[in-house]
Amino acid sequence: MKLIVAPLHEVAGLAARHQPSHLISLASPGHVDAPLTKAPPHRLDLRFNDIAEPREGLTPPTEADVAALLAFAASWDGTRPLLIHCWAGVSRSTAAAYVIACARAAPGREADWAVRLRSLAPTATPNPLIVALADRLLNRDGAMTRAVAAIGRGAETAWGQAFELDLSPEKETRR
Repeated sequence: MKLIVAPLHEVAGLAARHQPSHLISLASPGHVDAPLTKAPPHRLDLRFNDIAEPREGLTPPTEADVAALLAFAASWDGTRPLLIHCWAGVSRSTAAAYVIACARAAPGREADWAVRLRSLAPTATPNPLIVALADRLLNRDGAMTRAVAAIGRGAETAWGQAFELDLSPEKETRR
């Protein structure tokens, strides 16, 4: 069960190389995605701005967006990878990977997943609003929010580096 997290500019190459069965695109409204030679058979396209709280003129992620993300991820059987991307591969996509990992794990592992995410992606700064919405939907009583706050903001970067997160313990690797 491999999640691949990437910035937009790496999506076409990763999709060709890994042949994911599922693709999650997290982009701002009006943004154009990278052209894919062969799109994965299952795709979720969510459009909202990368903001931590509602702001005038911007579209925040909503509970409906996060519920759609969770439902889509639940439909993935893990046979082939699930590729997740946002613009920079730093905030929305890392939040989605964290949310999916927590959803597939028993409660009580939230801090472990946050630490594992940071070890693979030093620049990861999971979007706190996405995490908080998922925390509520998954009935984690703030554990996900606290775990992401505990790892803090990632290292400054213009672009995150693609990485793989294997949802079975002990199997993550950098790309």
